[in-house]
Amino acid sequence: MKAKKNKFKIRKSVSNRFEITKTGKVLRMSSFQRHLRRKKSKKQLRRLRGKKPVLGRFAIKVKKLLGQA
Repeated sequence: MKAKKNKFKIRKSVSNRFEITKTGKVLRMSSFQRHLRRKKSKKQLRRLRGKKPVLGRFAIKVKKLLGQA
């Protein structure tokens, strides 16, 4: 009889903050857009909108925490 392996639990905090696309890219939301928005220019707020890719070793680390790697 085979020994049973433990299931890998994903980190819920990481799954709330990051998203993995079908092609395997890791996306994150920009910071600095929650409060104190009045003093930021419209140009800056437009730039902060949308999701940005996570690059390099950190993307690999995030995938591992989400059980993808």
